[in-house]
Amino acid sequence: MMEKVTAGRDAMSEFAPKFAELNDDVLFGEVWSREEQLSPRDRSLITVCALMASGILDSSLLHHIQRAKANGVTAVEMAEALTQLAFYAGWPKAWAALRMAKEVYGEQK
Repeated sequence: MMEKVTAGRDAMSEFAPKFAELNDDVLFGEVWSREEQLSPRDRSLITVCALMASGILDSSLLHHIQRAKANGVTAVEMAEALTQLAFYAGWPKAWAALRMAKEVYGEQK
């Protein structure tokens, strides 16, 4: 069972309370908890790939790479997924994502 996510409320509860609620309760509560349909490991890998492909190369991607590692995605799998995606999403995006992944996983492979 996943830990309860409070990032939305921590960052946006005063300014955008509905967004905070949807982030914490719906996205990370209801959607991420559907483990029978898709494992947290697979959901993490998909999320990292979607963020990279969308050009979201900020702390959101870093957080999801960390979450993917915690959910069992190996360094080899992460590197391979991002390398494959480089041909579709763009080489510069892959460079940025791979640098983040290298930081999260260290030199291990």
